Amino acid sequence: MMTMFLSKIKCKFLICTLLFLFTFQSYASYVLIPMDADGQQNHLKAYGITYWTLSKDLKVKWLLNYRGGSFLLPDTDDIKKECTIRGVSYEVLSNTKTEEILEEISSPSKNMEAVILEKAPKIAVYSPKGNQPWDDAVTMVLTFAEIPYETIYDKEVLEDNLILYDWLHLHHEDFTGQYGKFYASYRAAPWYIKEKANAEKLAFELGYEKVSQEKLGVALKIRDYVVGGGFMFAMCSATDSFEIALASEDVDICEPMFDGDPSEPGYQSKIDYNKTFAFKDFTLERSPNVYEFSSIDMTRKRRISKTTDYFTLMDFSAKWDPIPTMLCQNHTALVKGFMGQTTAYDPSEIKSNVLVLGENRTNNEARYIHGIKGKGFFTFYGGHDPEDYQHRVGDPKTELELHPNSPGYRLILNNVLFPAAKKKKQKT
Repeated sequence: MMTMFLSKIKCKFLICTLLFLFTFQSYASYVLIPMDADGQQNHLKAYGITYWTLSKDLKVKWLLNYRGGSFLLPDTDDIKKECTIRGVSYEVLSNTKTEEILEEISSPSKNMEAVILEKAPKIAVYSPKGNQPWDDAVTMVLTFAEIPYETIYDKEVLEDNLILYDWLHLHHEDFTGQYGKFYASYRAAPWYIKEKANAEKLAFELGYEKVSQEKLGVALKIRDYVVGGGFMFAMCSATDSFEIALASEDVDICEPMFDGDPSEPGYQSKIDYNKTFAFKDFTLERSPNVYEFSSIDMTRKRRISKTTDYFTLMDFSAKWDPIPTMLCQNHTALVKGFMGQTTAYDPSEIKSNVLVLGENRTNNEARYIHGIKGKGFFTFYGGHDPEDYQHRVGDPKTELELHPNSPGYRLILNNVLFPAAKKKKQKT
């Protein structure tokens, strides 16, 4: 009798255990990382958690326009532990709740979409080797979000190493060979003299007579990378100087203080806008004493105060245009403006096939643009540092610990995750 009694107890215990496990799996199967303003305490590190999950060969769903572009992850102890360690807010969802959310997102009446992220993209940052992470907004936010990247420069690009990477960021580089147009203010500064000498030495070692020729070679390799299917993101002066280098491929636009000989007479009329990705009909700034490359940039045309300097993110159809929707995910549609050598773009000089993702309507300027080139994609973002309104040479670095919910920095990280998405054909 006692044996039968014990057997019944064991049987009931086993049934209860199985029921508990089944119930637990039914009610706690997913982790939601909310990305709205109230639900997330550290938006930037949330991208790092998503990248980390992808690096473990686990898929993630990016819930476009649902609570600020939230992420849906598998429910594992490691993911929850990592969220806790990094200070990222998360919610554990049951199967039923998850299905309700996905059903809501799939409704034709909702401007939402669930996009599958499949793999952690391999990231390259084109930047001089001596630069510190805080010299550039992208390397700074990648470091803060704990997203790994590799630094490459001219030698690696010219040796066709770009093929090893899914995503490329261009540091605030001058691809025209004019050393950032810093001549007027800094030509006697030790750092300027040293950087000019280093650039000339590198160009010679790589087989070029001039820095402008070597930078053009790099720009052409980057162009080929994008055309072949790469993802390229650039900020500030890297955007328009890259375009100018492509457009002036066979034209000498550099004055003697930059390359040792005069510029080509009438070079403006020889610019080929068909070679650019995004810009058209721009006029180059001839004077070496003006801290500007061309009429593309709106910095000197701005008539707006810091207190009213905001730009608006455009609203796209998540189901029909998931790519621009993805790039605009945020917990606010209004983002603080910030300046740089190239702050914003003149809309009249942007090609018609390029999408404006963010604009300052008051000042009639585009701040954030995106386009397709060949099989690849490019995104240009005006300004230097989203949390430093008017960054100057020698200014202290931005402490992202003070800005963990920065909408301006979120736009950068949207681009980092973009290559991870399972590709869908864009409808418009």
